[in-house]
Amino acid sequence: QVQLVESGGGLVQAGGSLGLSCAASGSIFNINTMGWYRQAPGKQRELVATITRGASTTYADSVAGRFTISRDNTKNTVYLQMNSLKPEDTAVYYCAAKKVMTTYWGQGTQVTVSS
Repeated sequence: QVQLVESGGGLVQAGGSLGLSCAASGSIFNINTMGWYRQAPGKQRELVATITRGASTTYADSVAGRFTISRDNTKNTVYLQMNSLKPEDTAVYYCAAKKVMTTYWGQGTQVTVSS
């Protein structure tokens, strides 16, 4: 089992910045891809960004150029720096870690962007 604990959500005004972090623990060997997803009220969960152990990244078009995902393999932690936040970025943000055929999820952290 892999446990993921997110931190760093909160309330910010449009145009502001927030940073999220997610620490993995437990059976963490063979975790390759880690990432962030988000779910807004009434909407499906969507991918925000992913990063492999080798630091290859992908971003949703809606956040490219504003969000940056990074990873510290020595700390088993993945980060998401969010800049130029917009009200439409408001959602619960979930950390995810993929190990072989299984994806593990964190409990989620709320990000609210006021206009």
